Amino acid sequence: MTLQDLIALFRCDAKDVEEPYLWGETQVVGWFNEAQSEAAVRGRLLLDDSTPAVCEIAVAADIASYQLHPKVYEIAHLRFVGASASEGRELSVVSREYLDRKDPHWRDRCSDEPRFAIQSETRLRLVPTPREVGMLRLEAYRLPLKQLTHCHDKPEIHEAHHAYLVHWALYRAFGQPDADGFDPGKSQQSYSVFEGYFGMRPDSDLRRATRHDQPHTNVIHLP
Repeated sequence: MTLQDLIALFRCDAKDVEEPYLWGETQVVGWFNEAQSEAAVRGRLLLDDSTPAVCEIAVAADIASYQLHPKVYEIAHLRFVGASASEGRELSVVSREYLDRKDPHWRDRCSDEPRFAIQSETRLRLVPTPREVGMLRLEAYRLPLKQLTHCHDKPEIHEAHHAYLVHWALYRAFGQPDADGFDPGKSQQSYSVFEGYFGMRPDSDLRRATRHDQPHTNVIHLP
């Protein structure tokens, strides 16, 4: 479905088909962009393993911290390929607390081949600090790369999900307290349909569910 199709479906379901509309075009388009981002996070719909700007990060020797693409929110797989290596090495994405427990001196270790990565909101910290140049290769869940703006734009998520985006727009429309169409009951009903299809909003710390923080009995000592 195109953005134009989605807006038409929204106006039909909201019974907002005559001008002047209760909800303006710019407002409705914004809700559909919200809807796609919400759907992508709740349903983990956009797993990217091929977009170079998202999935490749150049690594410099003796530099530990690197910027993630702004649309990445969860790393599914991470590999470091050194300049002198023919094959990459998988890195475990862990927390600072995990490394503090297993090796309190990890921050002071000499540069070596990375074995772990710590993901913050926007960056990756490699541990140990890489001693050579190379490349990080990611498979990551992300938000849509582009906003819906033109009438013929299509959501990046699969077409099977498109019609359900309308329920987020209806939830937002009926939930506007100062609008003539304010209807909290319809707003909540639309939200429930959207949530029932795409799932609940995850906790803000999305990495905790996917990091390799598995308990071990032995302390890890980095070489």
